[in-house]
Amino acid sequence: MREQTNNTPPLPHSLELTARRKAVIRGVQAVDSFNEQMVTLATSEGALTLLGSGLHVSHLNLEDGQLLVEGDIAALEYDTSVRARGSWFSRLLR
Repeated sequence: MREQTNNTPPLPHSLELTARRKAVIRGVQAVDSFNEQMVTLATSEGALTLLGSGLHVSHLNLEDGQLLVEGDIAALEYDTSVRARGSWFSRLLR
């Protein structure tokens, strides 16, 4: 697995939303939590929350920084005050 170090630049972040049913997100560093109504993740551009119904993570590859979420996506919210630091578990292992 690719380890984020001080010398490694963060993966570029992008988001592709198709018909509010499918989100392909790149630059993902960690998935903090998910359920059918909410997916919370850390990206190279800060924390991102997806809200909706029937949400499920179809694909996750942290080495490539890719995440695919499918379901009825109602809202996307960035929180740049919480810069991506990784999950609590990944911080514990540092």
